[in-house]
Amino acid sequence: MPLALLAEAAGGAVTRCGDAAVTGLAHDSRRVQPGDLFFCVPGAHHDGHDHAPEALRRGAAGLVVQRSLPLEGPQIQTPSVRRAMGPISSAFHGHPSQSLTVVGVTGTNGKTTVCRLLGSVLAAAGVRTEVLGTLSGTRTTPESLDLQQRLAAWRSAGGQAVAMEVSSHALHQHRVDGTRFDVAVFTNLSPEHLDYHRTTEEYFSAKARLFTPSLSDRAVVNRADEHGGRLLAEPGIPTVGFDPRSHRVTPAPEGTALRWRGHDVALPLRGRFNAANALAAAEAALALGVGVAEVVAGLQAAAPVPGRFEVVASDHPFMVVVDYAHTPQGLGEVLAAARELVTGTGCLRVVFGCGGNRDTAKRPVMGRVAGRAADQVIVTSDNPRDEDPEAIIADVLAGVRKGTGTVAAEPDRREAIARCLAEAAAGDVVVVAGKGHETVQVVGDRHLPFDDRAVIAEILGTGADGVQERAAEEVAG
Repeated sequence: MPLALLAEAAGGAVTRCGDAAVTGLAHDSRRVQPGDLFFCVPGAHHDGHDHAPEALRRGAAGLVVQRSLPLEGPQIQTPSVRRAMGPISSAFHGHPSQSLTVVGVTGTNGKTTVCRLLGSVLAAAGVRTEVLGTLSGTRTTPESLDLQQRLAAWRSAGGQAVAMEVSSHALHQHRVDGTRFDVAVFTNLSPEHLDYHRTTEEYFSAKARLFTPSLSDRAVVNRADEHGGRLLAEPGIPTVGFDPRSHRVTPAPEGTALRWRGHDVALPLRGRFNAANALAAAEAALALGVGVAEVVAGLQAAAPVPGRFEVVASDHPFMVVVDYAHTPQGLGEVLAAARELVTGTGCLRVVFGCGGNRDTAKRPVMGRVAGRAADQVIVTSDNPRDEDPEAIIADVLAGVRKGTGTVAAEPDRREAIARCLAEAAAGDVVVVAGKGHETVQVVGDRHLPFDDRAVIAEILGTGADGVQERAAEEVAG
């Protein structure tokens, strides 16, 4: 594509040495191929402008810059390279989102499940749908160049729709700029990622970008959430609200019974919080024109979501649940749902930790939530990264009030899980929270094979089904 057309898409101007033909896009100078347009992205630790000479040596056809560089070759000069990436990539791939039905789901908790449920509903309606998010890549929302390429590939493969998670980081970093969303969905919001956004208000402001005319046509929001109410009060686009509190929800043996628009829905997912996720998916599907009967059929046909209130099968007289909950609100909802499954004189037990190099303020809050909700709490390690695991555990324990049940610390996650399972008895529910679907433990710069589900199966003697071995192969690869 001519460089001038790409410059026009980003509102920039081509300077130095005229035009060029662009055959690819890149933002990593080490991966530049001849004919690529290289984006000189300023980052927290490195400035892409410093790597422009290397990109040109590798055959870059041109550069996207924020300041003119004294280098041979055409340059698109723009106020923000990062903001230009999405529109340029969209133009390069022929604006794929305009040929697809795209739904963006944002919020602190529930994004993955809502997208999976929506994918099931659209499949029931005969719509070929791809789901993008936490379970499909290393990032919740891909970088803009990768996102537009994936959308274009799905369009070329005959795909019709995409349900994608949209993170606050992606919105703040303009990764979804250039994407047109038919429906934007808001699930809920509680303090999270404050190591990045600094305040809850800044976090919400990043999320709120999705609900503006520049990105989306219409919206579905959870009015029961305070921030959902704010989106409804000052809608930037046509917005429909739903309230999970106004629907009859009943725990069922293998899922959740939900009453919606005059229909009984047998949702095959456990936990009252999943009823809210189902309502978000249902209302989004209605906004797309899917019929009520097809929505019900799709919800009832939904497959379990890996690592989201996932029950580990065993023949023991207690239940073990693995969940990705890593926020105070998420952990509280999971423990509340698990408490409803405790039988007889059983207890609710939880093993969890907090990640390193992340928001530290939530650690004692999660400790307080666990201490109030569970009869036994074992605080352990969860992706400590560059921090001391015992220091993280101390932060969590600071929030657990005395006398709120049995509380212990065990930095070795495998040992913590084994200890909790050894003490579990008939009627108990054991929740292992924080990692969910993840198959590695991040310690320093190492990614060590670790899958809660496989570890639990191994300890209980039910077989890990090769999950741990596959995780090791993925890390090695």
